[in-house]
Amino acid sequence: MTSKILIERLSTGVEGFDKLVQGGIPRGFFVAVVGEPGTGKTIFSIHFIAEGIRVGDKNIYVTTEESKESIIKQAAMFGFDFEKAINERRLVIIDALMGYRDDPWSLTELDVEHLVNKVIEAKKYLGYGRARLVIDSMSAFWLDKPAMARRYSYYVKRVLYRWDFTALLISQYAVTTSLGFGFGIEHVADGIIRFRKAVVRGELKRYVIIEKMRQTEHSLRMHEIEIINGKGMKVKAPTIYRKEDTVLPSSVAARMLAAELKKLLEMPSELEEEGEREADSI
Repeated sequence: MTSKILIERLSTGVEGFDKLVQGGIPRGFFVAVVGEPGTGKTIFSIHFIAEGIRVGDKNIYVTTEESKESIIKQAAMFGFDFEKAINERRLVIIDALMGYRDDPWSLTELDVEHLVNKVIEAKKYLGYGRARLVIDSMSAFWLDKPAMARRYSYYVKRVLYRWDFTALLISQYAVTTSLGFGFGIEHVADGIIRFRKAVVRGELKRYVIIEKMRQTEHSLRMHEIEIINGKGMKVKAPTIYRKEDTVLPSSVAARMLAAELKKLLEMPSELEEEGEREADSI
């Protein structure tokens, strides 16, 4: 008789989502949250951190595309007091956009090694215990070196896993092609949560689907999501997924994908060698 292995799961704080992943995200997982702009990735991540604050976890939010103040204001719109959590040393927001030199929780350059060191510094500041991490977004760290995306992602996961993080790693997708800014994060992730959007009968609709979640019997259905002012994100009933609602015609998408891959494969040799040297020095 085999004993059932109990897996500790962290609630996302999003109404209706946890039941899609057997009660939450397994502790210690690094989950890729992917999708186009405006699909709900940041709001999902804010919920994840707000739930961590509520249950007493240590929480770190790295923002590369919005300021620290913007994240605090967005959280307040849904009833989450991030300012109070910061003052009580339950949350650190690392601002990698504004780069304020007089702010100890600011990144002055988008460098993966600096990112990891700053996250570890924040974890030490917050103290011992279970921790939640959001990096919004990982894509910003390899915009000028897309071929390094997988190696950088492996490095972030390998180092930060030792610090008891359960992490959401956001990856932006281009609106026109639905391609990620670099091919790498999905390969190292323990789970993939994909957000989508489409205009259906003249109305913008948002959707979420769990494409991968290890050690989890997760839902395989696309679900519509709703974002309610003053409350936040809510997962609604499953919906019929129509590919033509969310992607370009296959012939157009194929040409765009081929062009993106060609650019990567034609990277000049000296840049390729430079990228290898930088990764080896990390």
